[in-house]
Amino acid sequence: QVHLVESGGGLVQAGGSLRLSCAASGRNFSTYTMKWFRQVPGKDRDVVAAITWSGANTYVADSVKDRFTISRDTAKNTVYLQMNSLKPEDTATYYCTATPTFSTTVAGFHYWGPGTQVTVSS
Repeated sequence: QVHLVESGGGLVQAGGSLRLSCAASGRNFSTYTMKWFRQVPGKDRDVVAAITWSGANTYVADSVKDRFTISRDTAKNTVYLQMNSLKPEDTATYYCTATPTFSTTVAGFHYWGPGTQVTVSS
C-alpha cells in the first residue's frame, strides 16, 4: 500500500523559507512522477512542482519558479520542496502526490498524501 507523508509545514513570516518533505513508501517509484500541489479553501488544487523519480524531468509553476525548488533523494525515498522568499499568498495546504505519468496537471491517477499546512504571515 502506497503511503505519502508530508512534513515541514508551519507558520513563517513573509520572506522566510520552509522545506517540505514527502516520505514515500509502499512501492517502487522508479517510473513515477512526484508532485507538489497546494490548495486554498474554496479553490482548486494547483500544481506547484513536479519531478520524475529519475530526476530527468522537472517542472515548477511560473508563479513560484524563482522561489521554489523541487528535488528528491532516492536513497531516502523522499521528495522535497524548498520554498524561499515566502509570501502570504503562498499560504495553503500542500500535498505530495505520486503518479505513473509525467504531467503538470491534476488529471489522471494520483496517490495523495494527507497534506501539510503552510501559513505565511505578513
